[in-house]
Amino acid sequence: MHFNIQDINAMEERYRAKLINSLSGFKSANLIGTTDGKGNHNLAIVSSVFHIGANPPLVGMISRPHTVTRDTLENIEATGVYTINQVCADIWKQAHQTSARYPAEMSEFEETELTPEWVDGLVAPYVAESRVKFALEVRETQTLAVNGTVLIIGEIVQVIVDEEAIADDGYIDIEMLETVAVSGLDSYHVTNRLARLSYAKPGKGIETF
Repeated sequence: MHFNIQDINAMEERYRAKLINSLSGFKSANLIGTTDGKGNHNLAIVSSVFHIGANPPLVGMISRPHTVTRDTLENIEATGVYTINQVCADIWKQAHQTSARYPAEMSEFEETELTPEWVDGLVAPYVAESRVKFALEVRETQTLAVNGTVLIIGEIVQVIVDEEAIADDGYIDIEMLETVAVSGLDSYHVTNRLARLSYAKPGKGIETF
């Protein structure tokens, strides 16, 4: 099928959302842990987390437009701290349930029976069941003029990962930890690695390992 921009604009809203969200392929599934500082803890699944740089260690995330209440965004703005917890195969259904619109005073941890975990005095909770998780402090936010979404850039200040999944060169084997990927808005996947490849150089063949 061939869609032009007029076809896309004419699509029914939910159909268009699912089609366009599917185009970018597999994305990481992450739970964002926050608190409002008043004892209310929030947990929300997102698929918009991406690497920005390693030195300093920066990660970006896109939040939907702040035209209605966005507990995760508002908590991040209030405290400056949040956690990113990769979804694993044990909790993918519970993770998806956090996308429901719960009131701010209702904890998604309790509603989904996931376990909040606090480490080293960090105000934002981790998800105890997650096998790869890290905490961030906000370094920059930008409201994008093109569609009103909010770019949040955080610096990693803590990392928690199972030791056996870290290779000698620092590579984290997220497949060993059964990390889940998401496509579109509601399709979850486990992965099957083909191989790791050697560093690409002109005139040198690629090796697998």
